[in-house]
Amino acid sequence: MNYSHEVESMCTLRKGPNHGPAPIPEEGRWVKAYEIKDISGLSHGIGWCAPQQGACKLTLNVKEGIVQEALVETLGCSGMTHSAAMAGEILPGKTLLECLNTDLVCDAINVAMREIFKQLVYGRSQTAFSEDGLPIGASLEDLGKGLRSQVGTIFSTKLKGVRYLELAEGYILSVAVDENDEAIGYKFVRLGKMMEDIRHGVDPKEAFEKNISTYGRYADAPKYIDPREE
Repeated sequence: MNYSHEVESMCTLRKGPNHGPAPIPEEGRWVKAYEIKDISGLSHGIGWCAPQQGACKLTLNVKEGIVQEALVETLGCSGMTHSAAMAGEILPGKTLLECLNTDLVCDAINVAMREIFKQLVYGRSQTAFSEDGLPIGASLEDLGKGLRSQVGTIFSTKLKGVRYLELAEGYILSVAVDENDEAIGYKFVRLGKMMEDIRHGVDPKEAFEKNISTYGRYADAPKYIDPREE
């Protein structure tokens, strides 16, 4: 190791107390993290790209510095969706540091990786106080029926008002409107559950009809509109 002339000419002062890093809460333990293998936990990171035309939610389950599970959810950008497919193949099996320094092509996914890294190394994980953390596969609990991401899509204008297109319950089929032309409920189909039924052999028409439900004062409305056509 090379030292400058100024440092070489300095006298030595002995180092005082050295207690190492502050411990972080990690899967029910307090851990002093010296190396990447000291990091374990499950957490989420949200990322966005420079033009902010899309967003990514990244969930990682890390055990002793190695990513064991990755869930990548994207919104608003078709290109990011394809990048997410690649990220899903790349991330598991890598160390958390490798993942941080892997070009995941999409800026939104890279930012999500950066944000989740900060949370994990500072002990701000979902499993900080859960003994032994969560099993591999736990990220799937964030998804709805049929393992489908929960999506909310609402469009509105000052001139024509609001249109509910998709909410946590499912894909909106029609919106109930009262005498004052205010939305008071909606009818929806649970897309994830419907596709699950079809995969299990249920006739598509039957699967569609059995997964239709309503919310709010839908049955009491004097009028119904198709939010995509009216």
